Amino acid sequence: MDKEIEADDIITREAGPGDVAAMLACDAYAQSHASRGDAVRDAVGKGQCQVAMRAGQVAGYVLTHDDFFGHGFVSLVVVDSGQQRRGVGLRLLAAAANTCPTAKLFTSTNQSNVAAQRLFASAGFVPSGQIDHLDEGDPELVYVKWCR
Repeated sequence: MDKEIEADDIITREAGPGDVAAMLACDAYAQSHASRGDAVRDAVGKGQCQVAMRAGQVAGYVLTHDDFFGHGFVSLVVVDSGQQRRGVGLRLLAAAANTCPTAKLFTSTNQSNVAAQRLFASAGFVPSGQIDHLDEGDPELVYVKWCR
């Protein structure tokens, strides 16, 4: 119940260029990988990024595209470490589904990432398959959610 109450104060919207610095600041991986910033700026420029705001601050973001075998795909979900397990990831995945231009929305994560697997299940995604040999010894699990 607390997660639902906390999620009520989260606002999601399309990210703009002015959001990028704050988005990258809440992303620990981006701090040491410049390519993440390039990917975020590219997605924002294409209108393929939703940002979650809580109390006027960036709480997380989601990157999407619609060229995964002709379907939508969530390529990245980032939630600020202080906002994790407080409804931000669920709200971002709901925003991705609501703005998905295709009937199906896919996403994936490594088998070792149990937190992401739980998040996807909570957001209504179901297992769709597995890709081997991307990260040796840690298969990529693919999930799907029907948007319409």
